[in-house]
Amino acid sequence: MQVRPPQSTAKPPEDAPGVPVRRAALRVLDAVIRRGTPLEQALGPASRDISRADDRALVHVIAAETLRRMADLDALIDSATQRALPDDAKARMALRIALVQALALGTPAHAAISTVLPLVDGGPRKLVHGVFGTLVRGNATLPEHPALPMPVALRWQAAWGDAMVMAAERALAVPPALDLTLADAAQTDDLAARLNGVSLMPGHLRLADHAAIPDMEGFGEGSWWVQDLAASLPARLIGRGEGHVLDICAAPGGKTLQLAAGGWKVTAVDNNESRLARLRDNLERTHLQANIVTADALKWAPPAPADAVLLDAPCSATGIFRRHPDVLHRVLPSHIAEMAALQTQLLARAADWVRPGGVLVYAVCSLEPAEGEGQLEAFFASRADFAIDRVLPDELPVGMTAHPRGWLRTLPGTLSDPGSDLGGCDGFFIVRMMRTA
Repeated sequence: MQVRPPQSTAKPPEDAPGVPVRRAALRVLDAVIRRGTPLEQALGPASRDISRADDRALVHVIAAETLRRMADLDALIDSATQRALPDDAKARMALRIALVQALALGTPAHAAISTVLPLVDGGPRKLVHGVFGTLVRGNATLPEHPALPMPVALRWQAAWGDAMVMAAERALAVPPALDLTLADAAQTDDLAARLNGVSLMPGHLRLADHAAIPDMEGFGEGSWWVQDLAASLPARLIGRGEGHVLDICAAPGGKTLQLAAGGWKVTAVDNNESRLARLRDNLERTHLQANIVTADALKWAPPAPADAVLLDAPCSATGIFRRHPDVLHRVLPSHIAEMAALQTQLLARAADWVRPGGVLVYAVCSLEPAEGEGQLEAFFASRADFAIDRVLPDELPVGMTAHPRGWLRTLPGTLSDPGSDLGGCDGFFIVRMMRTA
């Protein structure tokens, strides 16, 4: 389709239709890139002046797609400027927003540029209009698969190799499917038929197309909850039981629901009361029970050791980049190091809360070895009373395999090899250990 470039350089009114949405998207991007604020946290304050729900949703779409495509957008911008603009310059931000609309979201070029020009003044406004027009007249396009930011690509290449980087770029191009965890695995076939879903293992459904989540069949009855397939595996590796299990750093609670549905007496511990409120709502909706404790796991301790402990530790969250592309831009090596230090402390405390013969599962939704394999190596250097309880093939979906040493590492290529229609999964590190003494 021929994209007609805009003809006027006039600055539209500040309150012209569409401008407040683009201004809010600019605020979101500024918060993510300059201050390191997670995208979801930045959306509320940035959209405070926008009343319509569909406009707030558009803010999210523009900001998320800009973050997803930012490396390629910047390459286009740099190709059309004599001198590189600073990464956080308002002119570059405005160009990113205009270009992502015209080249990825299907917005007409005149609307894409006219709604961002009020965001800049003077010389930068002329620059934005000129660069945008040059690229549109030159029939600029974005690649099929978004490029990762160079620091991320180099870090992941060093850790996992070229194939992983290419798989991550393929994964970034396609919004992830919706995964559901079922309260009753015996209902898998029935719900799969009714929701037109595909099951990759008992108690799991994957939906390519779906209605709004609260309107879907089974939501009100508590038959299921939203949870990525990889995120469901830590609790699956604990299995069913009748004893006491601690879910540490539990919010927003998908794993707590799994453990409660599996018959365990669950104590869910987290220090974030607002996220625990979501867990309480989901417990009520699913008619499941758990003891919820609002506490800092670095200060709290249980009255007695538990039969099993699940620690899904706070982490960089780089493994969920498909749905949260902001992590590619705001997570720096210093942040990864801070998270790794916290994980070491939490893992040491959680290990003490496991009874002899009990199980400890450690997990992170991270693609950084320092938060996964590195944690395990350091843990075993200080604890001789634990051994890996190997993940078995029949505990995993077809197409997913454990590491030869017994832990599980999911990468962007997991369940998403070229030619596969399985749809991939988030990046996780999961290890199950038994306390031997």
